[in-house]
Amino acid sequence: MSKISLNPEPSPKLNRKFGRTVSLVALISLVAPTLASCTSIASVDAAADAANPLCAEMMVVLPEVVGDAERRQTSSQATSAWGDPSQLVLRCGVEVPGPTTDPCVSVNNVDWIAHEGENGIWTLTTYGRTPATEIVMDPQVIPSSTVLATLSDAASRIPAEKKCVSIQKDETL
Repeated sequence: MSKISLNPEPSPKLNRKFGRTVSLVALISLVAPTLASCTSIASVDAAADAANPLCAEMMVVLPEVVGDAERRQTSSQATSAWGDPSQLVLRCGVEVPGPTTDPCVSVNNVDWIAHEGENGIWTLTTYGRTPATEIVMDPQVIPSSTVLATLSDAASRIPAEKKCVSIQKDETL
């Protein structure tokens, strides 16, 4: 007949494992809030075509710094933000723009349509590339020339299918 013993104390081996687990959990619970408070996550809505594989190709080569603004984590796929608070927000997979009377600028062989919105906030959208990439920024906070020169290399990862044509160019033909 075997005797079963109910020992109220766990074995020393179990105590060591349990003690280490409790210590690790206690350490994480103390450190995690501190780490999380170092940077905030920018809330950015994903664009309709954010899952496009070409967006992923562009996103992996985005710079960590634009001007003096550091890149930070965002809440959605194919988005990025620089500065805290955000000085610059990028979304890949936005609707491809059609013909427009808004000015078009070419920087490092990437065409951008510039649209001035309310309160001086600008939206710059790649033209002739599918999916399109959109940048929202205030040129009084960060110069558009710095932004476009820095981000055009990444935007060029999405192949150009068309080029901007202005009325002035048509007249000289």
